[in-house]
Amino acid sequence: MNEAQVANRKLMRKLFVIAVCMFGFAYALVPFYEVICKLTGSNNLLKADVVQNTQVDKSRTVIIEFDANTHKLAWNFKPTQNSLTVHLGEIVQVTYEVRNTKDVPVSGQAIPSYGPALAGKYFRKLDCFCFTKQTLAANERKQMPVVFVVDPSLPKDVNVITLSYTFFEVAGSQATNQAEPAVKEGELRGGSS
Repeated sequence: MNEAQVANRKLMRKLFVIAVCMFGFAYALVPFYEVICKLTGSNNLLKADVVQNTQVDKSRTVIIEFDANTHKLAWNFKPTQNSLTVHLGEIVQVTYEVRNTKDVPVSGQAIPSYGPALAGKYFRKLDCFCFTKQTLAANERKQMPVVFVVDPSLPKDVNVITLSYTFFEVAGSQATNQAEPAVKEGELRGGSS
């Protein structure tokens, strides 16, 4: 064997030993990582626990009743459920259904109200169709979500909250397919033709 072959075999052995050591070190890192995380208290990456909302008061519930109305608006509007029992601080989503009964597009804006009135201070909407004007095409039906949370500081004597929406037509929003009646030339001048 010549010197080059001997040098190559030595290098091969060294590289093999290094590779085995690297594999062993990587394999041993997992238990070391777990021990270090437990000692430092940062072992939350190793837990498969679901994150929970710590603001939820599990000891108290309130009944939310849902109501829907329209004011001079040709829409069918209703909640998809009449009531729901929720924990204070719990994030909840409900839906309302609306349908335009006219053959033309119509726009409306929903205004919320609460019963009792003081509940409005504790009822926090995170997302609501009432935030923007809603336009429905002719005979269109739509599901509209409301995402809310009831503040845990709600007075203890309030056990039922009614959330009511009233839709009002937005002025000038109705598009008509009928043209304005033609004005005769004589009427325009104020005389007869």
